[in-house]
Amino acid sequence: MSRAIQCQSCLPWGSWTQLRRSLPGSSGTRSVYLCAASVPGTAGSTFLRKILHASSISLPRGSVRYQGGSHERSIQPRSSGHGLSQLRNVASSDAIKKHQKSLSAWFSHQPNEERQFGPSFSLDAVHVDPVIRESSLEEILKPSPDLTIQNQLQQPCSQVISLQNLFDVDACGRQVKNVVLYGTVGTGKSTLIKKMVVDWCHGLLPRFELVIPFSCEDLSHSHAPISLRRLITKKYQHLRDVMPMLGTSNLKVLFILNGLERLNLDFRLAGTELCCDPNEPVPPSAIVVNLLRKYLLPEASIIVTTRPSAVRRIPGKYVGRYAEICGFSDTNLQKMYFQMRLSQPGCSGENSVSSSSGEQENLVEMLSRNLERHNQIAAACFLPSYCWLVCTTLHFLYFTRTVPPSQTLTGIYTSFLRLNFSGEVLDSTDPTNISMMKYVAKMVGKLAYEGVMSRKTCFSEDDLQQCFEVEMKTESELNLLEVFRSDVFRFFLTPCVQPGKEHTFVFTIPAMQEYLAALYVVLGEKKTLAQRVGKELSEVIGKVSEDVAVVMSIISKVLPLRFLPVLFNLLKIFPRHFSRLSSKDRDAIAHTMAEELFKEEDYYNDDVLDQINSSILGMEGPMHHPDEARDDEVFELFPIFMGGILSRRNRAILEQLGCSIKNLAAFEIAKAMKKTVIRNSRKGLPPSELMDYLFFLHEFQNERFTAEAIRSLRTVNLSSVRMTPLKCSVLASVMGTTCHEVEELNLTSCNLDTSSLRILFPVLLRCKALHLQLNSLGSDACKEIRDLLLHDKCVVSKLRLANNPVGEQGAQYLAEALAGNHSLTHLSLLHTTLGDRGAEVIAQHLAENQHLQELNLGYNSLTDAAALHVVEVAKKHATLDKVHLYFNDISEDGKQALHSLRMDRDGVRALVFLTAGTDVSDYWSHILNVVQRNLPFWDRERVRQHLALILQDLESSRRQTANPWRKAKFLRVESEVKKMLGKLQHGTL
Repeated sequence: MSRAIQCQSCLPWGSWTQLRRSLPGSSGTRSVYLCAASVPGTAGSTFLRKILHASSISLPRGSVRYQGGSHERSIQPRSSGHGLSQLRNVASSDAIKKHQKSLSAWFSHQPNEERQFGPSFSLDAVHVDPVIRESSLEEILKPSPDLTIQNQLQQPCSQVISLQNLFDVDACGRQVKNVVLYGTVGTGKSTLIKKMVVDWCHGLLPRFELVIPFSCEDLSHSHAPISLRRLITKKYQHLRDVMPMLGTSNLKVLFILNGLERLNLDFRLAGTELCCDPNEPVPPSAIVVNLLRKYLLPEASIIVTTRPSAVRRIPGKYVGRYAEICGFSDTNLQKMYFQMRLSQPGCSGENSVSSSSGEQENLVEMLSRNLERHNQIAAACFLPSYCWLVCTTLHFLYFTRTVPPSQTLTGIYTSFLRLNFSGEVLDSTDPTNISMMKYVAKMVGKLAYEGVMSRKTCFSEDDLQQCFEVEMKTESELNLLEVFRSDVFRFFLTPCVQPGKEHTFVFTIPAMQEYLAALYVVLGEKKTLAQRVGKELSEVIGKVSEDVAVVMSIISKVLPLRFLPVLFNLLKIFPRHFSRLSSKDRDAIAHTMAEELFKEEDYYNDDVLDQINSSILGMEGPMHHPDEARDDEVFELFPIFMGGILSRRNRAILEQLGCSIKNLAAFEIAKAMKKTVIRNSRKGLPPSELMDYLFFLHEFQNERFTAEAIRSLRTVNLSSVRMTPLKCSVLASVMGTTCHEVEELNLTSCNLDTSSLRILFPVLLRCKALHLQLNSLGSDACKEIRDLLLHDKCVVSKLRLANNPVGEQGAQYLAEALAGNHSLTHLSLLHTTLGDRGAEVIAQHLAENQHLQELNLGYNSLTDAAALHVVEVAKKHATLDKVHLYFNDISEDGKQALHSLRMDRDGVRALVFLTAGTDVSDYWSHILNVVQRNLPFWDRERVRQHLALILQDLESSRRQTANPWRKAKFLRVESEVKKMLGKLQHGTL
């Protein structure tokens, strides 16, 4: 049978545009299961209920099923009298119960990637059915029409059929026995079959009295003859008591054959002989053929799942119904899926249920609004697999709070590919047996890489032909490409929805382009023709030299010719020389990674985590539409994915997918990259770029490399980076690879909260200068800061908490910290709403502190009494010599009292105004700079009033002095204040 078949997705050569047909839109069936947890092993059919009516077996506690927009015929449970008489013995009923319990446990098992959604998440608890459309062989074989995704969203689908109705009579009134359920990669075939089996186990599929699932991948590995009954008992030993009745009763049996593309079936009589005896040993493929022929167990029902390229392996005369899984072609189905996934109890992993549930609801709401725009993400989520990827990425972005983070972004994408491809070969009939993922990395990875290098995300039909078809030379290569076009193409590439670009393709998820480009480079697929020929020649010569060595050793014993060892060594020269060239290839990979990581044109973009968040949830506010073309495409994830792919865990998963990256290659790439990366990181990166660098180190998962890189970072400036819990975890994890002290950590305006401080606690301990301004840190956060300052390993000497709502209670915690701390020398509490009471609490504990040198209490609504109290305490302090009190509510008398302070006499200087008696204060420029920096966050009217008072004070002091030099200084400062007032009034400051 031809390997390259024409089916619904297999189109004539040169017509990539016709692949633009997306999954059909539908306003038809929308099935959502909201099933209460049912007792495992409950009776799944009417005949079992009759048999066990006297026993204590319970039925499912309850289930609610929503069917939207369909008029599905309800299926009444039907008992089989003949089957009942055959299975009346208790042993048979117990066997069915054990089978149901075993299947329920096996098919309800979720992979590790699903456990992040909370302990309550399970397949039998929540599920959204994809759209299933009834098809025909004629429709499968004809080319697809040239449709765009926008048309798909509005196209009605009148042939929608539910999973429960697949075995209903056909249009001619004939009972359907064999159903072929097909769909491209990622449409949800395996998940749908899992749900079908779990439903039967819980009594929700009463049409069948026994369900026997088989994996065609499992069957393909066995060629030894075996009987059907022996095959069943080999896979399901507890069905041994049921086997005598198989084929001799009216037992309603359903065989599930999942992944038919793994089997090479031959329906010719010359290839597969007829067999009707379930006890006769034949190859497993012959069992499948005779089951489908209805020559073996003709009364049994069979459902086959397969990819489109393998549909025609079964002759049409043996198929009663064709059905195509169309995924979530309705955005309402996508919304239901996201609602269920992201709203699971325990999904956020937080103890505070109310706060986490509010954040979950907000995520679902933002995602729903973005889907309603019918933009590119809605097109991507036609495939349920990509809905999973979106949910998993959001979970990673918003609910990661562990240090180190339990996942990496690269790990999510690698696991996503494993869940969808799981080591499958592209075409089981091809002798090369190339894995599907290896083929994708080679072909689609090349397209992705060329797009990244040319800063392009949209690809024309010519681009696809140039990338996929230009090197096709053999029949085998053409067949593989045809299978790829029909089964896999739409998983990675989808029509662009941007107006004016409907006839181009984009990657289904933008980050997938960067991941595949990174995989293409790291796997070493980016080679010149000479490099490819050299590698193949080296492998051939290397293998030949091993055989020659044996022959030479024998000949040399008989004929001691001197030239034989020389000839043998010459054969070894080429492989050794090529190995040196291959190490240079790894240097090139390392150079590419470092160069892309530190591109100066990307320095002032948002950090990559914010970019991913925006691509999923959209932009809030008057930003450009998500589908509008950017002036310059950004590919900052590309080098990060390159580093992530080199991590040990991801290499192990890729090995399972047929993409091997050797330990030596990863080691040499890291070694070659180290000097370049560390040198570039010392240049003083902008905050967002520094966050990307830290995230790269986290994704790389190489602790020794990270420790050397971090040791060179003495100053960490992340100001204005939105420090989500994930970013805090990344920072804590990466910085935790070393124990060196950090000279300065700037976290100004980073949206920090109490939980952020808890995550960062070990890092904050090692920072000498700590900037926490503009973070809305209240009293709870001050409690964490108190614990930080009282820690015996704390080295913080400068702490800036300006423009945070510390309040009186927060001041109490900070005062307690001052009393017991031994490292702090500078503390800024500028504009922290302390009030008189807060200032007095701090003053009361100042006496117990022996190290503080400077205290800033400016703009805190302090009156004369509180200000003078602080100054009196400061006079007696051993080290405190400077107190900032400007922009407080201090009267003229209070000002005079503070003016009378002398550093040489009182040991402290109070910075209150810009004047010092009849002279200008030495700190006038400092005070004005503080005002200018903080003006966007202060009450402008109040600042204007204070500046007016300052101006009056300057004019008054100028009139009191006769010194011309002092008058000139006053005039200069007055002009600066007037300039600031003018800009403030005109709104330009």
